[in-house]
Amino acid sequence: MFKQFLSKLPRNKKLDADESSQVNSSSEPSSSMDIPESPRAAGKNHHTDRGSSSNAKRASSIFPESAISGIEALIPFKDVPPLEKMNLFVSKLNLCCVTFDFTNPSKNTVEKDIKRRTLIELVDFVASGSIKFTEPAILAMCRMCAINLFRVFPPNYRSRQLSGGSGGRDGENDDDEPSFDPSWPHLQIVYDLLLKFVSSPCLDAKVAKKYIDCSFISRLLELFDSEDPRERDCLKTIMHRVYGKFMVHRPYIRKSINNVFFRFVFETERHNGIAELLEIFGSIISGFALPLKEEHKIFLWRVLIPLHKPKSLGVYYQQLSYCITQFIEKEPKLASTVIRGLLKYWPITNSQKEVMFLGELEEILEVINMVEFQKVMLPLFWRIGCCIKSSHFQVAERALFLWNNDHIVNLIAHNRQVILPIILPALDRNCQAHWNQAVLNLTLNVRKIFVEMDEKLYVSCLARFKEEEARQSSEAEKRKEAWKQLEKAAGVRPEIGNTTVLV
Repeated sequence: MFKQFLSKLPRNKKLDADESSQVNSSSEPSSSMDIPESPRAAGKNHHTDRGSSSNAKRASSIFPESAISGIEALIPFKDVPPLEKMNLFVSKLNLCCVTFDFTNPSKNTVEKDIKRRTLIELVDFVASGSIKFTEPAILAMCRMCAINLFRVFPPNYRSRQLSGGSGGRDGENDDDEPSFDPSWPHLQIVYDLLLKFVSSPCLDAKVAKKYIDCSFISRLLELFDSEDPRERDCLKTIMHRVYGKFMVHRPYIRKSINNVFFRFVFETERHNGIAELLEIFGSIISGFALPLKEEHKIFLWRVLIPLHKPKSLGVYYQQLSYCITQFIEKEPKLASTVIRGLLKYWPITNSQKEVMFLGELEEILEVINMVEFQKVMLPLFWRIGCCIKSSHFQVAERALFLWNNDHIVNLIAHNRQVILPIILPALDRNCQAHWNQAVLNLTLNVRKIFVEMDEKLYVSCLARFKEEEARQSSEAEKRKEAWKQLEKAAGVRPEIGNTTVLV
């Protein structure tokens, strides 16, 4: 009854057609080529085929087919009319988005050569500056650079870094050979193209800032961790141009570089591009307007001065010292702040870093004024006195070399009443007992400078020093005698009743 009722209802014509086609197909003779097998049946009947094709699928997932298939060269720019050159420019950029494996030189040699010649052609076209770049062309350029340049360095690449790097390599391993990227001949052309593109007068910064944005800049900064010094040098030049052309991105670039420094100093002490980033900041600091903003002074105190802390200071010492000097030349009042920072991070147990710190101190003292000098001369010359009597001859020698600078000697002469009593004990100790002849000769020269400067003051300071030395020696003898009496008393065994007590 129910079936009869359903048979009277109108049916969907599409479903009828599908059912009829299924019936027709099921009534025809079937073959293995026409009817696909279920996954389970395929697994039973073609197990060996699946095993052989899995490796190919895995390879295609690592190297996409578009990256290893053949590419064809496009016609040169000279063969197209001016109105079509920009379209050809975009097409050539799209062709260069194909990537290759450069670890195997014998693989895809023809395609690699086509891409290389296309990139060189693009470099020449951008350098000619014949046509203003359109927005699609800017987008295509940023996309091509992102595909070819932006990459994550593999873990084994990072594991070769010692504590620090360029900022990541320890000072004791500066002679190690740097690691060179096998794809550099290809990457170099891409970097050259990007540099000429950013520097081109045909690029409108107002349009390009939408594509060369904060994300693009962040990825560029990540590449500074490359171990290849050639790549870091190209990145440094490009970042200079980007900072100069895109004023809207300048605060973000400064903030991003600051974050790299913070992570390096306070977290990892591993980065290969600290020297290059400091070199960029050196030119940025030289362009700061006066008076300096509070933001820039905070950068000096919180970023540049703590960069003296890592043990790999020697790798980027020159660039850091240049940045510090630029700040002091801009605003001399910062000299005392910098000296206090150096004294805070003074490397007491690292003689090589002490020599660097003394060298930087000399550069600062050459430009410091009298008011700022007097603010820090007490702790400063106490530390210099410790360096003078150091048993490491390079540290003592570098500290005594400060008296070869006429400006520093002039500062000392005006404040000799305070400085000579601090320095004299170290000079006297060196004259009596230092093992190195060069240090001894330098000490005698410095002592002679003080005598010629103010002989009366030197004699009185020496007399007070001898009296203080005699008093300390007398107190030391008294302490020694008191300890002997205590030891003698401790050796006696007093008896209480019939029990012997050992003290």
